[in-house]
This record gives sequence, structure tokens and C-alpha cells, in this order.
Amino acid sequence: MTIKTFAIEYDALNDRNTFSNGNTLTGRVIVEITKETKIKDVTVKAKGKADVSFTVSQGQQSVTYWDNEKYFSQTQSVLPQDKAPGSVSLVAGRHVLPFAFQLPYQGLPSSFKGAYGKIDYRLSANLSRSLRAASKAEVKFTFVSQADYDQPTLMAPQHGSKDKNVVFFASGNISMDIFLPKSGYQQGEGLVVNGEIVNSSTRKIVPKEKLSKLLPVPLGITPTIQNCRILKVEYGLKIILDVSFTKNPVIKLPLIILPIDGL
Repeated sequence: MTIKTFAIEYDALNDRNTFSNGNTLTGRVIVEITKETKIKDVTVKAKGKADVSFTVSQGQQSVTYWDNEKYFSQTQSVLPQDKAPGSVSLVAGRHVLPFAFQLPYQGLPSSFKGAYGKIDYRLSANLSRSLRAASKAEVKFTFVSQADYDQPTLMAPQHGSKDKNVVFFASGNISMDIFLPKSGYQQGEGLVVNGEIVNSSTRKIVPKEKLSKLLPVPLGITPTIQNCRILKVEYGLKIILDVSFTKNPVIKLPLIILPIDGL
């Protein structure tokens, strides 16, 4: 086998190994050959796209819905500048061919993978030779879209309320109010939940009056995605008051999850 190794790798920008809007992604294609070989070209492509697919049962039939959205695609030759594509001879040994791409500044949603869809970004390398099958290599990279901290909704406080009349084995009314100081939270940030329970019924409930809870936003979750046409990633806080012998009051409040600063 003439081509012993054909691989592509990139350089991390941070300890989370993520990239964001406008970042320069650098790396290299590694070619190791056992003897002098003529090649036509070595190219690298950087691209990003979203795909969704899901199946819905309709009676005795199933219908599959799918769609995709392409964000960008950039291709460059990584041959040395003094070697024009066409027919280039590489001597036996290990060759390192560097490349660099600047990622677009706008319009890119964060990487995501779910049960019915995904948004992924990848680098693919291609080595072409006359009368031979092309050698290919590929690697994915994680993109995290920069947060728009100018959104007025991020700092807007939230309030939800729910009333419930108790009729089985008791009487009266139970009301619940939940307060959040804001709507936007970074990964890893503490989410402060304050609430007030007013029990005007004859049924005992816990908590009896006020509640306060600090909930950490997980570090590993995908930030909110609102800039993709075919899929969205949304979050919310759901509070349930457990009341015996009746349907539990539920309050739902939307949340916006933001990436950690410093990406």
C-alpha cells in the first residue's frame, strides 16, 4: 500500500475544545507514503449543516419527514504554494500539510445531536490520484454560537401563578406563585427559584408558605438554539405542587441557556 497514513487534525483553541463565530481554525493533513507517489491534489473542506428526520404513524402507514439546512462550505488546496495542482510528486516519508479556515461571523447555530436531528461541523480531507480511488479522512469539531447578551429578555424577571380548588376530602383553594429574577442563565450558573404557597384549604401541603431553591444549570447541556430553521433547542422550568387526591398545580417558565463566557 503506497499511502500508509492519511489523516486530518486540528488545533484546540480552549480547554473545552470549542470554536465560535469568527474564530480561525487551524490544523494539518498528515500523509505518510512508502514510496514516491504522484498525486493530483490534496484538499480540505470545512462545512456545517443541520439535518432532521422523524417518522409519524398515520393509521397503518408511516410517513417520514426530513429536511436539511446548509450553513457554509469552504474548500482549499493544501499543497505547498510552489506545487500547482495537477500532477505533483511526493517523496516517500511523512508529509504535514497545514491549513487554516476563518469561520463565519454570523448565522451559525451551535453544534447539537438529538434523537430526531443534529447540527454538526466537520473537516474533510481528500487526496486524489489518477486512476486510483481517492483517500479520505474526516473529523468533527464543536461549534458554540456566541450569545447575544443585548437581548432585553435575558434580564427580564419571570412570574408564574396557579390556583387550584380542592374538592375531594377537603375544601378551599391553594395558590402558588413562582418568581425568577431573570430569564437567561449561563451553563453552570445557579438558577434562583423563589415561590410562595397560599393554602386556604383544609388540606395539608408541604411547603406551607414560602420556598427558595438554588438549581445549578448543568455545564454539559447545549445552549438554547433559536437560529436554526429546521430545529430548535429550548429549555424551561417546571414546578409541580404535590397535592393529594387532586390534579397537581403546574407552572412552566421558559429559560434561555447561554454558553460560558470566554469561548
